[in-house]
Amino acid sequence: MNTYVALLRAINVGGHNKVDMKQLRALFADLGHRDVRTYVQSGNVVFGSASRSASSVEKGLQKAIAESTGLDIRVLVRSRDELARVVDANPFLADRAEPRTLYVAFLAGAPKAARVNSVPRSYVEPDEFRVAGREVYLRYPNGYGRTKLSNAYLEKQLGVAATTRNWNTVTKLLDMALSPPSPTPG
Repeated sequence: MNTYVALLRAINVGGHNKVDMKQLRALFADLGHRDVRTYVQSGNVVFGSASRSASSVEKGLQKAIAESTGLDIRVLVRSRDELARVVDANPFLADRAEPRTLYVAFLAGAPKAARVNSVPRSYVEPDEFRVAGREVYLRYPNGYGRTKLSNAYLEKQLGVAATTRNWNTVTKLLDMALSPPSPTPG
């Protein structure tokens, strides 16, 4: 059994793309996934799967969610080990940045170097970003609500789909992925 984390892009934000977490958990279970757990209402799902391919799990989930809800929701999947590497590699932690200022944008694929290099760093200051494979590490000293380096901006500049999570959510998802699910009562 492999443990994965699914990150759904732009659900339950501002009343748009409403997806009930109980129904989402049931959908995952109906697809044969096990130990399905959600975290907050913004589309974070930790689950077990017999599949060894995060990519095929991702495609299957995206299709099933579209068929079930009628919504075209982008789903990004990372294995437990991939998420652990994301947490361990955060370059801003080495710089002693406050965790409350940190975010990670998970990308559908690694962006081309030319696209990464074309993002005008002076335009997004004081915010900072560092791209590492399929993730963008972000530091927003003045908070997410004031950044020009939003999820939409990253998608436009990098040319790949993205979904962003704050550092607390990223580490909580890893904790959930590393911990066995609580036994179901009765």
